[in-house]
Amino acid sequence: QVQLVESGGGLVQAGGSLRLSCAASGRTLSSYVSGWFRQAPGKEREFVAAIGWSIGTYYADSVKGRFTISRDNAKNTGSLQMNSLKPEDTAVYYCAAAATVPSGSYYKRGSWDYWGQGTQVTVSS
Repeated sequence: QVQLVESGGGLVQAGGSLRLSCAASGRTLSSYVSGWFRQAPGKEREFVAAIGWSIGTYYADSVKGRFTISRDNAKNTGSLQMNSLKPEDTAVYYCAAAATVPSGSYYKRGSWDYWGQGTQVTVSS
């Protein structure tokens, strides 16, 4: 199985940028579908983005055009570049992976098998 560790969170002003990283160990991340979720206080964990050789990239409407998901296979890491950040992007961001994710089910938390511990992103207004 794969182990995931996120990093790169922090405090940023609205309009700013952050880049989150997801370091994988135990298995090759590129052999999985990988993605990002986020959870704000008092809210459900929600899908942000996914990437995989079989699916390309897929984004939630709320981040489309602002966030970019990618992977570096040589470093066995995943990344989430977040631009034009808004206060409503404030949340704990989680890296996730799964061997397969049924088409149309990326947004379902139960579709994902492996999770990191999360990294806090705070966007001030």
